[in-house]
Amino acid sequence: MNAQTDIKPYVIGLDLGGTNSVFGIVDARGEIKATTAIKTQGYDSVEAYVDACVETLHVIIDQVGGIELIKAMGIGAPNANFYKGTIEFAPNLTWAHESIVPLGQMFSERLGGMPVGLTNDANAAAVGEMIYGVARGMKNFIVITLGTGVGSGIVINGQVVYGSDGFAGELGHVTMVRENGRMCGCGRLGCLEAYCSATGVARSAREILAKTEEPSLLREIDPETITSLDVSLAANKGDTVAKRIYEFTGEMLGKACADFAAFASPEAFIFFGGMTKAGDLIMEPIKRAYEENVMKIFRGKAKFLISGLDGSSAAVLGASAIGWEI
Repeated sequence: MNAQTDIKPYVIGLDLGGTNSVFGIVDARGEIKATTAIKTQGYDSVEAYVDACVETLHVIIDQVGGIELIKAMGIGAPNANFYKGTIEFAPNLTWAHESIVPLGQMFSERLGGMPVGLTNDANAAAVGEMIYGVARGMKNFIVITLGTGVGSGIVINGQVVYGSDGFAGELGHVTMVRENGRMCGCGRLGCLEAYCSATGVARSAREILAKTEEPSLLREIDPETITSLDVSLAANKGDTVAKRIYEFTGEMLGKACADFAAFASPEAFIFFGGMTKAGDLIMEPIKRAYEENVMKIFRGKAKFLISGLDGSSAAVLGASAIGWEI
């Protein structure tokens, strides 16, 4: 590749998390050619944060041959508005907690006018699956991210659904329990996220252990420190309490997917995130509950898949995919 060609073979992906900001320079095959990271917090202002990002970015840009080979930049971030390129009132970002931050514009200006696209991490995961992952060739699917929260990216007719304001697709905040539902971090009661996220699984474990005296490997752990990984490890050892927790979690996810099918009729539901490492422990009850609860016209049609993106780099690849789209 030389400077005379019009082809720009790389995009930048930024996975902007509450703790770390991870950058990758990615080619069209989804190979990360260079990577670096900084801490997301610890900056007095968004200007200081962006300055630190650009300073560290230039190091890896030089590694791949210079900024003239970079087509665009994609960012996956919390509370991101794709239409406006902004982060809006993000509760876990100190420099965007009480304001609307024009992050896309700020990066573009500091990178010589480079196009910059911004969306939330679940939408980025959906685009990543469509370009690099198991959704290649699909035009209608839903990605559900199972991590600290429950996120979703909805693709219909080959396009991510953003809605009128850029914030559509918050399926983690559909109400699943209408009476005595758990408080969710969004301030509502009974949300899917409050039950089926990693934190929700841990909470289910604490509730069941408190209500029964049934023997369990989980009783060897301080209840306040139990994680979804602990539940997964115990379930894989045959622990009946842990297996029941995953049965409960999967059943709720399956019922939710049955509802989602009514408006999207997806070819597939694709699950992404650390909780998918539980494998059949969670996937089997999801599929079973889906088929038991979905409308007859949708029964037996949707695939249930686990993300095909490498876990350690999936978020960066998802963000980079936005760069190819703008």
